[in-house]
Amino acid sequence: MSIVDICLRESLSRAPVMVLPRGVSPNLALDQRLSRRIAAGERVVHLGLGESRLPVHPALVDRLATAAEAHSYGPVAGGESVLRAGAGYFGRRRLPTAPDQIVIAPGSKAALFALIAALPGDVVLPQPCWVSYAAQTLFAGRRVIGVPVPADCGGVPDPSLLRERITEARRRGEDPRIVILTVPDNPTGTTAAPETVRRVCAVAEAEGLVVLSDEIYRDIRHDPAVPYLSAAEVLPARTVVVTGLSKNLALGGWRIGVARFPPGAWGHDLRAKVLAVGSEVWSTVAAPMQEVAAYAFSEPPEIVEHLEASARLHGTVAAAVHRAVVAAGARCNPPQGGFYVYPDFEPVRAVLAAKGIVDAAGLQSYLLDRWGIGVLGGHHFGDEPGGLRFRAATSQLYGLTADEQWASLRSADPTGLPHVAGQLARLREAFTALTRGAE
Repeated sequence: MSIVDICLRESLSRAPVMVLPRGVSPNLALDQRLSRRIAAGERVVHLGLGESRLPVHPALVDRLATAAEAHSYGPVAGGESVLRAGAGYFGRRRLPTAPDQIVIAPGSKAALFALIAALPGDVVLPQPCWVSYAAQTLFAGRRVIGVPVPADCGGVPDPSLLRERITEARRRGEDPRIVILTVPDNPTGTTAAPETVRRVCAVAEAEGLVVLSDEIYRDIRHDPAVPYLSAAEVLPARTVVVTGLSKNLALGGWRIGVARFPPGAWGHDLRAKVLAVGSEVWSTVAAPMQEVAAYAFSEPPEIVEHLEASARLHGTVAAAVHRAVVAAGARCNPPQGGFYVYPDFEPVRAVLAAKGIVDAAGLQSYLLDRWGIGVLGGHHFGDEPGGLRFRAATSQLYGLTADEQWASLRSADPTGLPHVAGQLARLREAFTALTRGAE
């Protein structure tokens, strides 16, 4: 029995109903399964893993190679150059920051877990949300309090329900002290509007909650002209921002994350507690990766240009998949950031039920078994198991080789490239057949 199973057995009866992951994280487990099928020569459209399937910028490779012989332990928080670069990165995003407010971690996931471990209390999560938040909460011995997202976006608890759910949790003897926001969001690919962020932060402040703002998709919003508001701008004394280089620069395997702590005594104390966790868990981020991070967070022109091209590609392909699911009869908010769509096939439930598809798990299995299309059912994200929703990671459509991915990145019309167009055509065929009666 896994540690998550043990925690579930002990605490689920005291928490709101929320489907939580067991064993290996479901997105990683699905990726391993699909990768084996692809390696075996099967025809698979892989939309299961939230990975930015793009090549590494050559300048980043050069930085890594140059620093390859740096192999000594360093400070837990990170070296001076990367802390300064991280501070500058946030400063250019309306968040004035000093180097001693920054911690570098081996991925944003590690930073988030250290924060949950260092902070007291139970954790309020938007429902649905990224698969690891709930699991990390359980690993830290805390309880999960789920709050549905608003109708127009994901990534934040519905502010009209948040105070009520906090009050209910306290009546049950739970202790909500933390709320996690994801802006832009995984799994829905949407971005909470500034007014929504303000309303959530107002409740958090009134109820004494700390905000953990996961902003790892901020730099790949599809339209940078659309207003964006960080919770740290609204609630600066009680918000920790976490980001990294996994999504924007496609460095998931290099494991580079960063956390920004609030100024002042409370933020300084929390940072010290996170460093205590980090000192016992990861010791220090590998020195070559710190060199890469210092360069990337300083945002030289070539990296900015690369990010802009990536955001255009993400937006174009996600929009194409969005059109395909809507044409098939699903409800789906338009994607605004990152590389996800999150369709709801409730409007065609009767058609799906006639094929034996009555829930998210069945929908995920049907698409994989019948069409070779790998998606991740909404139940893995804490969504209602009986819903007919899934997350599709559209970044997996850019190509299997670096040459194909570079072509996608540089194309004025990536959806017209053969290696992208062919997969999009298969998706349209599958979704149309799925919702149009007998196949």
